[in-house]
Amino acid sequence: MKLDTVPFNLDVTLCCGQVFRWEKNGGWWYGVAGDRAFKIRQVNAELEFANADEKFVENYFGLDDDLQKIRGDVGKDEHVRKAFQEFWGLRIIRQDPWECLVSYICATYKSIAAIKHMLVKLSKKFGKKTFLDNHDFYTFPTPEKLAKTTESDLMECGLGYRAKYVLETSKRISENNSLESLRKMPYQQAKKELVTFPGVGLKVADCVLLFSLGKIESFPVDVWVKRVILRHYKPHFPDAFIKKISSHAPLSNAEYEKLNEFGRTYFGKYAGYAQEYLYHYERMQR
Repeated sequence: MKLDTVPFNLDVTLCCGQVFRWEKNGGWWYGVAGDRAFKIRQVNAELEFANADEKFVENYFGLDDDLQKIRGDVGKDEHVRKAFQEFWGLRIIRQDPWECLVSYICATYKSIAAIKHMLVKLSKKFGKKTFLDNHDFYTFPTPEKLAKTTESDLMECGLGYRAKYVLETSKRISENNSLESLRKMPYQQAKKELVTFPGVGLKVADCVLLFSLGKIESFPVDVWVKRVILRHYKPHFPDAFIKKISSHAPLSNAEYEKLNEFGRTYFGKYAGYAQEYLYHYERMQR
């Protein structure tokens, strides 16, 4: 698949912290999406892949997003422009909403390595085995499958206190799969629905909206994005507010919403792209 004028950086897209079940082996990236395991690699301006068709790859990696237009729209200042220059070609992956929801419930207060470990164990224990290039892969377990497990089963996968959240959310989704209906809702309404699920706070909801439900205006705020705002966007807030959120304490819901609203207002309808570039740029400055 020739990319021609389509800017894309496969390595950055898969390494920037939005997905957790991809591994690189021998120059190829191997992953599972939905019911398929597939592999992909980028050689200059060409994508090579197996066990997936071109339409699927284009949709999954968001290759139809107009990245040039997005960069122009969100490039409000020198700092975000630097982030785009440094990681040009990073794209928002369109994940399966169910896997994305469970992934980010599990992600609370965990490192990326720990999240990967939990999701791999969940998939091995409750997913279906599939094969590619003589390697075993596992599909992500359905909500119906997880709804029939127990907290202790999930605890064995390293979920800790998150086990009860995943179990209760699985039961609710298996009874009334309402995730796909969120695509058609306005951003705020969909977010309001998501935070009714056990274990889903404002940040988790924003991540699910951005990475799986097409809400590109979503602007998740974690410790890295808070750091970006404190370093580069302080003048947009009252001094007292900046002083208050400068502590190491978790953001209150009101504080989170204030930072989230700033991101969505300042960067506009593609705020999610600005967020992901800024997030990854900040992490890579360590």
